[in-house]
Amino acid sequence: MSVNGSPPSRTALRWTKLGRVFSPEQAAGRSWLREFAQAPATLVFDDFVRVYFSCRPPADSQGQYVSYAAFVDLDRADPLRMIRVSERPVLELGNRGEFDEFGTYPMSVIRDGGRVLAYYGGWTRCESVPFNVAIGLAVSCDNGESFTKFGPGPILAYSPDEPFVISGPKIRRFGGTFYLWYICGRKWKLVGGRPEPVYKIRMAMSLDGIRWTRLRRDLIADRIEEDEAQASPDVFHANGKYHMFFCYRYSSDYRGRDRGYRIGYASSANLVDWERDDARVGIDVSADGWDSEMVSYPHVFDVDGCTYMAYLGNQVGRHGFGLARLEGTMR
Repeated sequence: MSVNGSPPSRTALRWTKLGRVFSPEQAAGRSWLREFAQAPATLVFDDFVRVYFSCRPPADSQGQYVSYAAFVDLDRADPLRMIRVSERPVLELGNRGEFDEFGTYPMSVIRDGGRVLAYYGGWTRCESVPFNVAIGLAVSCDNGESFTKFGPGPILAYSPDEPFVISGPKIRRFGGTFYLWYICGRKWKLVGGRPEPVYKIRMAMSLDGIRWTRLRRDLIADRIEEDEAQASPDVFHANGKYHMFFCYRYSSDYRGRDRGYRIGYASSANLVDWERDDARVGIDVSADGWDSEMVSYPHVFDVDGCTYMAYLGNQVGRHGFGLARLEGTMR
């Protein structure tokens, strides 16, 4: 039986890893882009595929980071060939005291008429725990070169039943309705004196991309432990059903191979009820190299009849992101 009592797993999907596509070391002359290329999300153009990601300059003298949103353009005919890296961050950080004062991570984009909408996790520093996150909206009128915040506050923030870490937005539109998958915090767990967040996958719906109705329940059953942390819920429609790719990890000691992030899979007929079946996902860590300890933060997209997955490797994208290509069809 599968993890939640469903029938045994169907045939696994097959992904061919194409290799690492971008690492921060390739972006010379950008002091704000020195480490990490996290949470890839795409926007497809006629001649290239733009991949947005989150990056960091070096830590300050107190060991504190900030994070920015950037992009790299890949040749549409050969997505392993990099054409351009953004010259500056695509979105300014928030002002003092605002929810996104210290970072933009992660970011997901979608076209809406002549605009591009970006949903992003804006994070701020805290005293008793390292950070808190809420989801903001930014708008681009120059084809995604730069974005302007919709307002100084978030569009999806903490609530009585979703009290912290509202993050990981992934935006899609099906049948004229915007769907926003995201994560919300369940608890902060003290592990070896260090607070570690536990979060689960949720969903909200909107007709205009601004006002949201939350489903207000977790979507994906736990598999490895009750405090399993789940992130990056990316939903793709193919062959009459919805496919969700996400990542998950243990709540402690997860920064190495044995308990680190892996990519999971679930399917649904109605976007509300999901059947988890990780045995179908078809992608795992490599024997060695840049993704030998973990794979995480999947994003699935179609280009010219091929389905690709962008994903992170070791240390949750410290050394960049890679691509895998689906062999056959999503089913």
